[in-house]
This record gives sequence, structure tokens and C-alpha cells, in this order.
Amino acid sequence: MSDRALVIVPTYNESSNIERLIGEILEKDFRLDVLVIDDGSPDGTAEIVRRIVARNPRVNLVERPGKLGLGTAYIAGFRWALERPYEFIFEMDADFSHDPNHLPQLLKAIEDADLAIGSRYLEGRVTVANWPITRLLLSYGANVYARALTGLKIYDATAGFKCFRRKVLETIDLSQIKSTGYAFQIEMHFRAWKRGFKIVEIPIVFLDRTKGESKMSKGIIWESIWMVWRLRWLSIIGKI
Repeated sequence: MSDRALVIVPTYNESSNIERLIGEILEKDFRLDVLVIDDGSPDGTAEIVRRIVARNPRVNLVERPGKLGLGTAYIAGFRWALERPYEFIFEMDADFSHDPNHLPQLLKAIEDADLAIGSRYLEGRVTVANWPITRLLLSYGANVYARALTGLKIYDATAGFKCFRRKVLETIDLSQIKSTGYAFQIEMHFRAWKRGFKIVEIPIVFLDRTKGESKMSKGIIWESIWMVWRLRWLSIIGKI
């Protein structure tokens, strides 16, 4: 297997960020390719990416008809990656809250692990900038809640900036992943942890977006709450 890596970037109305983000990703390491999963952005995000694809073979685009959820976007990206010779598969946000400068650090961390996570709360240290205090408390509390109920040994269970080894995604039954919002991150971490994969966390600085609009909603929050109980129950009955 090669050491090629794919960075999956889900998008919805990220026209103000996507071109610059792709450029910064590609310059970080020659092994990195990009796959944008666009959910029918009305602001022309996909059109921008199509122009880049036409001139750069390291950039790829999957267009979907509408907003189908973060989790299903990543599942589509994982399946796309597994059909090709990628050894390392990244998740990354499109809004620069995940700094591309951390990509080489995650590539280094995955050398001795199966899943490398960029953590905002490693060992209790908070490395989040520009979030309102209510959003920060909600996020930090969600991680404490998820760890307490599931036993998951990860400081940032809801982290969305990470790198999987191929074998992790090949081992997890992707058809069983039910989360569509940010609970997807908890579910993927939990399933990888229960299968005994080696997980490491590295500190990152998480920056609130400066362009575009947040995708957070009450529905996403409620899904995260009940998904933790679902994972605990499935673990108890041996279904995970």
C-alpha cells in the first residue's frame, strides 16, 4: 500500500473559503490529495472546485443534490477513498477552524497509530479561540458527557480534524453508522476504540470561522445527546 493521503472536506456554502483552503492543503505535503463533498451549495462552491479539478489532478469533487448531513458526507468520502489506494484518510472542516498547518503533525502522529486526532481539550487544556463562552461550554460539556457515559478514552470525542489509517475504515461497518451531525465524530471514535485500534491525540488550536455561517443547530445537539446512550446500549449488548 502506498503512503498516499486524502483530505475529505464536506462543504455547504463555503465559496469564500474553499479555493484558499485547497491551495493550503496541497502545499503542506506532496502526498496529500483533496476530496470535496459538496451538498448542493447554492453559493457556487462546487463550481469553484470544478475549475480547480480541471487543472489539478490532486483535487476531486463529489456533488450531492442537497444537505444530507455531515456524517453521510464523510461516509461517502470514506467509500470513495477505499476504492482507491489511499493509506491515510483525513477529516477536515472547510471553514479554516482546522488550521492546515496541523496536517503535517497529524501525518507524523499517524506513523505510530491507527487514528490520530487533533484535540482541542487534550489533558484538560482548552485550545479554542474566538468561540463565545456558551459554545465553548457546550462543546466541552459534551465531551465530558460522552466520556462519562461510554468510557471512551479520548479527551476530544467530538473532534472533527483527524487522520485514519485505511484499515480502521475497512474494519468498521460503514453501513451501520447512523449519525448525520456532529454525533458522527463520537460514533466513529467509539467504534474505532472498541475494536482496539491505537488512538493518539495531538494538540491543535481551533479557530472559529471568520467567513461563512456555522452549521450548528438544535437538531445536531439533540442527536449528540441520544447517540451517546445508543452507543452505550449497543456496547452493553455486544453489537459494537
